[in-house]
Amino acid sequence: MAGVDDARPGRGLPESLVDVAARRIRDAILSGALAPGEKIVEENLCASLGFSRAPIREALRLLAQQGVVEHLPRRGARVAEWSPRDILQLFELRQLLERFAVESALPLTDPETQLAPVRAAIEQLENASDELDKDDAHRRFHAAVVGLAGNRQLDIALAPILLKLQLPMAVNLRAEAADHGSHDGLRRHHDILAALEANDVAATVAALRDHGHLRYLDLVAALDDDAASA
Repeated sequence: MAGVDDARPGRGLPESLVDVAARRIRDAILSGALAPGEKIVEENLCASLGFSRAPIREALRLLAQQGVVEHLPRRGARVAEWSPRDILQLFELRQLLERFAVESALPLTDPETQLAPVRAAIEQLENASDELDKDDAHRRFHAAVVGLAGNRQLDIALAPILLKLQLPMAVNLRAEAADHGSHDGLRRHHDILAALEANDVAATVAALRDHGHLRYLDLVAALDDDAASA
């Protein structure tokens, strides 16, 4: 899956330096250290990360391509800020791509082998050492489910959607944990895995749809509130 780990170097810059800068800026955004809509000051990043301006600029350019950062004409860069409608549309796109992938992939010919990446992502979720590791595992899980279709163009289409949704997905995981306990989110992922193991298309699509339902309902409520106040 294309993403931060697949960053390409800028002109003459070592790839690893840009990769590290992009990953650390992304982690700052996902942890909340850089808030949605907050202006990104290159000088501050250079000082806090210990990098020169060139790799920082390339990292910001990469993150802008992925939709994590926005460049504003004559005003520099800021953390991308998504409205409830934006996030709802991204969730719906993710569900659409996941449904297409599942319908294309199932029945699996060798579930034990083909589902290994899905199981690995769940294991990472279970053993995550911190919230950022958990967020990354969550993204890997959805990428692995879509990857079952063996459709490279589908993987490419999904990658920027997952990157844009990583912060909302992280918020959703924490909301589920707060409202239903820390094991509820894991149970939902295991339900998806069980449906895939059973080669049950309808059950898998339903489990994927129900996964993240709290965030979906919150977004619909937010849109209803906006419409009522308009």
